[in-house]
Amino acid sequence: MKKSQFYYDLPKELIAQTPIEPRDHSRMMVLSRKYNTIEHKHFYDFVDYLNPGDCLILNNTRVLPARMYGVKKDTGAVVEFLLLNNLGNDRWETITGPGKRAKVDAEFSFGDGILTCKIEEVLDNGNRIAKFSYDASNIYEVLDKVGEMPLPHYITEKLEDKERYQTVYSKELGSAAAPTAGLHFTDEIMSKIQHKGIKIGYVTLHVGIGTFRPVKAENIEDHKMHSEHYQIPKETADLINETKRNGGRVVAVGTTCCRTLESVMNSQGEMKEFDDWTSIFIYPGYKFKCIDALLTNFHLPESTLIMLVSALYNRESVLDAYETAVKEKYRFFSFGDCMFIC
Repeated sequence: MKKSQFYYDLPKELIAQTPIEPRDHSRMMVLSRKYNTIEHKHFYDFVDYLNPGDCLILNNTRVLPARMYGVKKDTGAVVEFLLLNNLGNDRWETITGPGKRAKVDAEFSFGDGILTCKIEEVLDNGNRIAKFSYDASNIYEVLDKVGEMPLPHYITEKLEDKERYQTVYSKELGSAAAPTAGLHFTDEIMSKIQHKGIKIGYVTLHVGIGTFRPVKAENIEDHKMHSEHYQIPKETADLINETKRNGGRVVAVGTTCCRTLESVMNSQGEMKEFDDWTSIFIYPGYKFKCIDALLTNFHLPESTLIMLVSALYNRESVLDAYETAVKEKYRFFSFGDCMFIC
């Protein structure tokens, strides 16, 4: 398939720059695969589309304030750092810009010296391996003081409240971006879901910055996916297996959940506890093994995420829905509205 088959025209003014308040007042487009229909709702209606016996799977990753500005010790030049992967022992894979100022052995200071680093290696992809030093119990304490939320490039407004780029159930630090389908949930919605008899399970997938990497290959089969670390605990695996046995639906919140679950579910329909990396690329033709429904935001044209959504429904219906969303002036991307495919 060609990436151009997943293009749609989006007016710039429909790209949401700030989160809506309250969280659950975002709009929700409901796509029925069985009836091939579109409904226009709000997220506070989401509970109505869940049935007792379903399970809801959420990604409990927490976004790091991973964007920092370091001062080069010998020249005073300012370089932007974006932390990507924790390699252990305070060594991180980072994106730096401008990269030419971050050569091997270059040293940088952040926040008047409360955090420092030394460049150890330049990778083939241009990223750097940096070794960090600080006087605190862990680097996350320091990042809260010197780091900023790594908002996507299409968001130009300043985020006043860092917690608005976190889900209300975020727990495990490690993401370079938020699992944005979860941003619509409130504590009240979570309580209503459980009260209705829907069980909730959690996975952890740390979202990498590669989630925003454009597809450059015209033939989408030639695209190389980025790799992201995930964990599925035993209790979540058991919940999914029980739900499947009892005829309930597995409802995934977000493409990160979807990719995690589809990476692990085997061909016999069995889920197991797992801790690994995934680079699964889901596009039309893929046969889903685990999920039955998906809550997701509206994604960039020609992105791997709109390809995933098109695999769950079908490309023509998804693009028709996106065209409808543009006409109805839905808000798009990370801080935008959502779509429930059931």
